[in-house]
This record gives sequence, C-alpha cells and structure tokens, in this order.
Amino acid sequence: MSTIRGWIYYIVLAITLIPLAIALIILYPASVSLRYQLAVSWARFMLKMGEIICGMRYQFKGTENFPTDGTSVLVLSKHQSAWDIFALASLIPHQASFVYKKELHYVPVFGQALATLHMMAIDRKKGSRAYEQFMSQGKDFMKRGWWLAMFPEGTRTAPGVKTHYKSGGARFAVATSTPIIPIALNSGECWPRNSISKTPGLITVSVGPMIKTEGRSFEEVQAELVNWIEGEMHVISPVLYGNKETSEFDGKTQA
Repeated sequence: MSTIRGWIYYIVLAITLIPLAIALIILYPASVSLRYQLAVSWARFMLKMGEIICGMRYQFKGTENFPTDGTSVLVLSKHQSAWDIFALASLIPHQASFVYKKELHYVPVFGQALATLHMMAIDRKKGSRAYEQFMSQGKDFMKRGWWLAMFPEGTRTAPGVKTHYKSGGARFAVATSTPIIPIALNSGECWPRNSISKTPGLITVSVGPMIKTEGRSFEEVQAELVNWIEGEMHVISPVLYGNKETSEFDGKTQA
C-alpha cells in the first residue's frame, strides 16, 4: 500500500509540476517575488498532498526562532529526503535562495523554470572555484535582502546514520558575520531516499535558536551547528537516535 501511495503522489507531483514550470517561464517578465510566491504555494500544496495521499503528517517547531527584525540569516538544515525542499520552502518566512547544483538547469522545462527563480546555482565541477563562486554570489544575495538555505551534509542522509558536515556554509557565515538558523528533521522515516514507498507518520521539523557568528572561529560555529542538529535528532527521532552516543565533532569536516 505504501508503494501505491507513493506512485499516486508522484503522479500528482508530475501533473502539477508541468503547469507550474510553464507558468514560471511565462511570468519571467514579472517580478521574481511573484514567481517565488507561486513556487512556494506549490510547495505547500505538495506538503498537503503528502499528508492526504500518503499520511505524511508534519509539525513545525521553534518557528519563533526565525528573526523578524530584518536580519539576514543562513538556514542550515538536516537533509533526509526530497520532502525537505517542500518543507523549507513553506517554512522559511522570507524570500530565500536555495543553493543547488547548476546541472539541474539542464533538465528540460523544469530546469528553465528553476532558473527563473534566480537562486544560487553552483557548478560543482569547478572544485575550489565553486566555493569561491558561492562566497561571491552569497554576499550579493545578502546585500539584496535574500536569505540563503543549504543542506550542510551535502546529500540526503538515511535516518540514524552519522555523517560529516561540509564546512562551506559555516565558513561563509563566519566570513560574512551572518547568523545561522539550524534545522533538524526526520522526514526520512516517512520518505526514504531512493524509494517510491511513502510511510504514514508524523514528520517533525525543528527550528533551532539563532547561532551568532560575528567574532567567532569557524571551528566553534561548526561544532555548535552540528551538535545542536544532531542533539535535536535524539529528541525528535528517539527510536533511531536515542540509544546512540552523540557524535563528537572537532572541526574535522569536509569543505
């Protein structure tokens, strides 16, 4: 039954994604804010469809930790499934640019629609130059009032699995004195990666307290980020994390 639910969900996703992509392309002459809000509305719709079709209920905790005083932040989130994109787009209360691989622009129609949102597309094939691109473009996005959103694990991680966190996000935050909003979530328990099946259940997305970066070292900020997210996983996903020792992170993270 979980597989059938999954197929139905993906059919709805495909049927609605095509007109969304066409609309974004047609609306290119309009403001990027309009296109962004249209994309966010679709993301919220897909969250609701996941709840109705697959029984994937969800709750957002700690939303009061998002700043309301005009402060620009970098949102760094746990990443377990594609569901996370819909959740963060719906949850973040400000226009935000996701940082994603430029190769997505080559996907017919979808890629062109994604490009109209003017978010940050990084060419990972450039290696260290990709980080330089991120630093340069990230500063520009901040100056224009955007927030940035990234998945510091770099890829989807199965629930309960420990992994190293890439350092790019925290390094950028320290270099630009940008505060970080950490997010923990357990979406992989309902939406396993590389699987059609969708399991009914409650997904929790927990927004953590703002991490200040001004005047601090990268190692200190990175350790606080990782320890909060992984510590919160023990709270929201106790069955998979509760009997495991909290990971110790000493700055030995990947760039």
